[in-house]
Amino acid sequence: MQDSFVELLKLLLPEIIVDYFELTSYKKGEEILHLYLKEINSIPKEYRENKLSSKGFFNEITVQDFPIRGHQVYLHITRRRWLNEDTGQVVFRDWNLVADGTRVTQEFASFLKEISRFKA
Repeated sequence: MQDSFVELLKLLLPEIIVDYFELTSYKKGEEILHLYLKEINSIPKEYRENKLSSKGFFNEITVQDFPIRGHQVYLHITRRRWLNEDTGQVVFRDWNLVADGTRVTQEFASFLKEISRFKA
């Protein structure tokens, strides 16, 4: 991906998304923006010593993120899984992308929590 494009995405999306996912497509409606992201095939740090082979993806999840220019933003995230050929177990990154009990990103949930403190 072009460096300038990556830098722009870092301003719009959580940094962890830009570092570990590729934007595969998007759909823009009048008030909604859907971004489709797929995890790249890079071995998680904690498994670098093991022999892993990519074994497809988990089902897509959808989370809401910060609005952009008056558009609601939904991230459609597809996570990757690997087979640890040393142990025979399926392994994956332990993501903390979604705030507990919500369908919004951690960052957006923290923002909403903070601004709700100032409501009269």
